[in-house]
Amino acid sequence: MMTETTGLREAKKQETRQLISDHATRLFITQGFEQTTIAEIADAARVAKKTVTNYFPRKEDLALDHQEEFVASLAHTVKTRRPGESAAAALRRAFVDAVESRDPVAGFSGPEFARMVAGSPTLTTCLRGLHDQREHRLAEALAEAARARPDDIAVETAAGLLGAVHRVLFQRIQALTLAGQTNDRIADTVGAEAAQAFKLLEAGLAGWPYTRVHAPG
Repeated sequence: MMTETTGLREAKKQETRQLISDHATRLFITQGFEQTTIAEIADAARVAKKTVTNYFPRKEDLALDHQEEFVASLAHTVKTRRPGESAAAALRRAFVDAVESRDPVAGFSGPEFARMVAGSPTLTTCLRGLHDQREHRLAEALAEAARARPDDIAVETAAGLLGAVHRVLFQRIQALTLAGQTNDRIADTVGAEAAQAFKLLEAGLAGWPYTRVHAPG
């Protein structure tokens, strides 16, 4: 009975969180991020202001609500790569999969959302910070895989290069979205460009760090 009650409580919390997020996104898109207040979001979701801030401590958390998934994505790919697969190869494969699935975390956010972010100094600054955090998390994963220190020059260089490729491709997807291209056309364009971008790194990073011998447990 306790487990069932806990499950219902968690489901209700998730429902409330999603409700607040949906109303916030709608208001941000129609009014602009900076112009929308927490009070307006609370009124739209029919909850108290404190409820909004309990679920989303920062206003930008309401707009960019996949932050942890985004920050952890590259490191997760490195940690779970296939036996015998280099970090660069794993990241390239994961990016191709993300393009094929039109993953929002890769940048396929849709024109309205892309315009909202591009039009907000707060959100563009926050997004740059998330890219930095993602690169830092990637460096930690590479250091663990190479049995090196996170501040090792090889680790920092590799994380910087791999992080930069993903940052450039993310921005490319956003730019093409803002230019009015469909997701299918963007996927075709960026898929070809990603192959070229990753190829530039292959000579220096192929096989590094040491390839996995065993599948991740």
